[in-house]
Amino acid sequence: MNTSDVITIYLATRRAQGVQIRSGARALRQFARETGDRPLHEVTQQAVSAFLRGHGALSASWTTKFRLLAGLYRFALARGYVAVSPLPEIKPKLPPPQTPYVYSHDELQRLLDSTAVVGSPLSRLQAMTYRTLLLVLYGAGLRISEAIGLTVADVDIAEQVLTVRNTKFYKTRLVPIGPQLASALAAYYERRSTLPMVKDRGSPFLCTRTGCCLAYPEVITCFQRIRSAAGIVRPPGELRPPRLHDLRHTAAVHRVLAWYRSGKDVQYLLPHLATYLGHANIVSTQRYLHMTSELLQEASSRFAAYALNEVEREADDA
Repeated sequence: MNTSDVITIYLATRRAQGVQIRSGARALRQFARETGDRPLHEVTQQAVSAFLRGHGALSASWTTKFRLLAGLYRFALARGYVAVSPLPEIKPKLPPPQTPYVYSHDELQRLLDSTAVVGSPLSRLQAMTYRTLLLVLYGAGLRISEAIGLTVADVDIAEQVLTVRNTKFYKTRLVPIGPQLASALAAYYERRSTLPMVKDRGSPFLCTRTGCCLAYPEVITCFQRIRSAAGIVRPPGELRPPRLHDLRHTAAVHRVLAWYRSGKDVQYLLPHLATYLGHANIVSTQRYLHMTSELLQEASSRFAAYALNEVEREADDA
């Protein structure tokens, strides 16, 4: 049985078990293409190693692809499609993961201003689409897949709520948004409505000129052009420049920072932020407490004030 056929059966089985593998499905189909879509048992160790390494510098994507192939080959071994797994037993030493980046407010504005560079005479909507995408990622803290997966029905401008469906952990959540983001979404939808494209409630909210859903690889390519035009480069000590996904990190850090500065109880509010971001547990959210020197300084100031109050209270009691 050819590799693509095994992958189709494997994906169908996983979906029947309630597991969605969207980006993984693309990677597995790429694996089939790059290995010539021959019978799976004929795929060599050398071909597997070449796919895992990719065409650029060795990166963390090696691990992601390895896990995908490990699942595929466990399935294939159990079904008798292959007798042995060609996956390497020794994993290469990978570079450290990229440090999450927190954009400054000036950088955010430069990114928004630079969306004009992706404008196209073939699409009167494209520059505005990417500007709105950046606003959604920062203003609502969504994952990229969540933002480009929004349908018209999911965007309730009147109630200022986004419905994010089938997220990373297969759940649906409601995400309240502020009036500024709601206004930007309303302006985008009004512009979208004037163009000849699909307008039913199940159609993608952020869309191409033909009304189709934005493709993740194209989104990343366009963002790289926007980032370059905005003059945002690789931070010192990092191997790569900031990512589109870092807008989500930025949204979370800016929210926590605002809580500290307004005197809010951050520890009490942190579970609310976890729910808002769609995290499976609060541990994923707690990392935002020490991502920037600004946050550490605010937390330190808060503790210093608390300690001083305790000392004064004890002195009064004495």
